[in-house]
Amino acid sequence: MDVSLPLETQIEKLVEKAKEAQLPQDLLEKIEEEINLLKASLKGGSSSSGSFMEFESIVNYINWVTSVPFNKETKDILDLELAKKVLDKNHHGLSNVKNVILEYLSSIILNVRSGGNNARAPILCLVGLVGTGKTTLGYSIAESMGRNFERIPFGGMGDASDLRGKSRAVSDATPGILIKSIIHAQSKNCVILLDELDRVTEEGKKDIMGVLVELLDPEQNKSYVDHYIDYPFDLSKILFVATANNTTGIATAVLDRLQLIQMPSYTDEEKIVIARNYLLTKIRSEAGLSESQLSINEDVWPGIIRPLGYDSGIRSLQRTIEGICRKVARMIVEGKIQSVNVTTQNVKEFLPTE
Repeated sequence: MDVSLPLETQIEKLVEKAKEAQLPQDLLEKIEEEINLLKASLKGGSSSSGSFMEFESIVNYINWVTSVPFNKETKDILDLELAKKVLDKNHHGLSNVKNVILEYLSSIILNVRSGGNNARAPILCLVGLVGTGKTTLGYSIAESMGRNFERIPFGGMGDASDLRGKSRAVSDATPGILIKSIIHAQSKNCVILLDELDRVTEEGKKDIMGVLVELLDPEQNKSYVDHYIDYPFDLSKILFVATANNTTGIATAVLDRLQLIQMPSYTDEEKIVIARNYLLTKIRSEAGLSESQLSINEDVWPGIIRPLGYDSGIRSLQRTIEGICRKVARMIVEGKIQSVNVTTQNVKEFLPTE
């Protein structure tokens, strides 16, 4: 909005923006009514500071509302063979988990083909220790369906308004993180990962779990109301996937709406395959290194996967490989070497020391 324009001109541009956004008719009428009240207050000689604050509030509201994808969605890919390839490409092992996900996707595919509501499928909740692949499985589900992906972290969330937004009557109010995620996805049928549901604070747990019951219930989420947007949004086409480290911190009413999938711990052999075939290539590239600049001998991997002790997931392994890549990158930048082949003889130079 060009603030150098007269206030009346800016208001007319707001009206145009609202009309061009193809909002639901009754929401558009609500916005036009607010704008008309603002115009009347300007003509009535209200204080300029008060009018400006009211104008600024309406501008912010219209900017948010016109960004909500009420009528935008992506075209689903309904291909189970592709889903299998995506899961195998992104995840080693986990055959039982993959089978459950493929069954879940099959149910959605049949529902979509028949014109039904795919949200009727149970909501998957991946339960397991840190680093066992829960979040990346959420990405894979979205990738296999050709949907946009958003992640909402619940760790440390202590107020339901963080999720649901605050009323416009509150100073500096904005939509909740759920609507913000949908706006960022620009799709009303995106995949949203509700990450670490068990890690909300004790103080806010009751209210947050209450909002979650509504989000996850297909009978209620067709008309979800964010307190800031203050207009129903249909969540029934959103594909929710949840994660948790354990279920003890999740309300029973929420658990009733979830299909729990237990994530297994990785064996040392599985970690070697994951490190060699998945992590090294990705982390090496992110560090700016080529395959010719850093290679790791096969017999070195057993010492790399647990330099500091046992870890059920792959977070520690990932950090170890990141540390190796950074050390090599520094040595190359400092001109000490041009390339490194990590062997059992020199591996201690690159492993973490604490």
